[in-house]
Amino acid sequence: MQKIYLVIASLFLSIQNISADETPDAVVRDSIQLGEVIVTGSRPAVSVNNLPMSITVVGTRQIENRFEPSLLPIITEEVPGLFITSRGIMGYGVSNGSAGGMTIRGIGGSPTGQVLMLIDGHPQYMGLMGHPLADSYQTLMAERVEVVRGPASVLYGSNAMGGVINIITKKQLYDGVKTGVRTMYGSYNTLSTEVNNAVRSGKFNSYVSLSYNHTDGHRLNSNFDQYSGYAKIGYDFNPNWKSFVDLDLTKFDAANPGTEAVPMIDNDAKITRGVTSFSLENSYDRTSGALKFFYNFGTHKINDGYTAGKQPLIERFKSNDRMLGVTFFQTYSFFTGNQTTAGIDYQHIGGHAWNTFLDGRENADIVKKSFNEIAGYLNFQQTFIEKLVFNAGIRVDHHAHTGTEWIPQFGLSYIATGNTVVKGIVSKGFRNPTIREMYMFPPQNPDLEPESLMNYELSASHKMLNKALNLDLSLYYIKGDNSIISVPKSGSAGMIYMNTGEIENYGVEFAARYHINPHLNISANYSWLHMENKVVASPEHKLYAGINYSKDKWSLSTGIQYINNLYTQLANERTKTPELKDSFALWNVRAAYKPVRMVELFAKGENLLAQKYEINAGFPMPRATVFGGVNLNF
Repeated sequence: MQKIYLVIASLFLSIQNISADETPDAVVRDSIQLGEVIVTGSRPAVSVNNLPMSITVVGTRQIENRFEPSLLPIITEEVPGLFITSRGIMGYGVSNGSAGGMTIRGIGGSPTGQVLMLIDGHPQYMGLMGHPLADSYQTLMAERVEVVRGPASVLYGSNAMGGVINIITKKQLYDGVKTGVRTMYGSYNTLSTEVNNAVRSGKFNSYVSLSYNHTDGHRLNSNFDQYSGYAKIGYDFNPNWKSFVDLDLTKFDAANPGTEAVPMIDNDAKITRGVTSFSLENSYDRTSGALKFFYNFGTHKINDGYTAGKQPLIERFKSNDRMLGVTFFQTYSFFTGNQTTAGIDYQHIGGHAWNTFLDGRENADIVKKSFNEIAGYLNFQQTFIEKLVFNAGIRVDHHAHTGTEWIPQFGLSYIATGNTVVKGIVSKGFRNPTIREMYMFPPQNPDLEPESLMNYELSASHKMLNKALNLDLSLYYIKGDNSIISVPKSGSAGMIYMNTGEIENYGVEFAARYHINPHLNISANYSWLHMENKVVASPEHKLYAGINYSKDKWSLSTGIQYINNLYTQLANERTKTPELKDSFALWNVRAAYKPVRMVELFAKGENLLAQKYEINAGFPMPRATVFGGVNLNF
């Protein structure tokens, strides 16, 4: 197996396409993608070298060159230590049989409650269920994605105990108008279409995108339909003040086919999710900050379906949820090398869930709850002798039901040379229990307390060959002892959630990228994870490697992702459930040709080795699939 790792790592690698006709926007975005400046690990934009945590940036070119409607398959390949479950050719779905569960270093799960999704820094989890919906995150809106691999609760609070995935939305940087159209069609009657328009005129800028995705699915009753739209309008009052307002909407219908052993009939979900926000930002020589308002909302209609030989259910689950939030932070440099950030976060979280009966009975409430949460934090960063950067932060977070939580963080970054940086961090992550866990469905427990863990990490980065080759290495140890798990209920045959779960994970992550010349780029990433207490959807070994070549009118890229010892089901003596795990290698190829400047023809093949594998137990993934399409840019 070690020989296989070495061969794959030396032969296959992937990064972004470098084309001969670069635009000013592309040049700016490339500088961001190389990791020089990020915003997720620290509220203001800072050099990644000054932050003690491990961060991966997936840039514009990496996103565009994948020809994917969803962001999640792209970051699954590009980010070491991150894994996201899937169940079919398109669509993650909700409720029973759904996918889209996210883990970072073995922390997360399905539904994802321990990894925080953000859009421009705004939390994305549902008010009732407390987790994001994977089908909401489309490439149409993303300029880049920044992933913090490890706790970020000191800045972002609950749900960031395992890490943070922050989608930075698109913005036109230079005056002009750009319009793009993409259409793709392929296996299993899968169609993806998108049209977008970007405008900048002086102080005004806007970005609008609409898309439609459909597939019949590779199994009976696995069809998926989705309509998505994103709009963003910004205005720069002067060089120091700017603002924007945006709206992201997605509506999808997802069908769950059930496991191969127990197929489902009419297990369908109709979901509408939205988020709107307003941001007012300031930036001066010694201070910068922002005031942000956001509102997340959703409506959900679910038919839990039935199995062959059973009768259809006479009720339907429905829910509405909401999250209203306000964030304010300001950073000030009190003296040379200093950056001190103070912030306040407020969130109102809640919703209403009920069953509607088809036989005329009155609706039955399941839950109608809401909570307020308020937090304040202080983050201090100081550079000494231009080489040593000290970071310290503290957050106090008060939840109306679970009480007050203190979250500390300490870190050091040593910039040994212009090419070498060594970092260390000790950080706490936490998560408040959700309304679902406390009140909605068995095994609910209203007396649950917050989860928490401690993360200890060392990392190093080094650049070689005139900075063309970038290497990153991280080692970590995670310890937690109050995770929420389902256990047998005392004196009863039922189950109940309790804060009795333990976490003890440690591992290694490595990433490399090599810009050989303007036409050829290679990269690879690898992660090894050891879990004393196993969880599903967290592979022991994860490797991605590939190569990207472009010249003149042609571009070609190929990549292999290898997954080893992925637990799809854990053993359970009580239910006689066996342990299941899988290993597989996925080979993907993409090619594109530009006959004229405005037209790009592309084709891609996925799982070309026709691997037979499962990520969700009982849900076989599709074998080899092929797609083709066209991009038009005006």
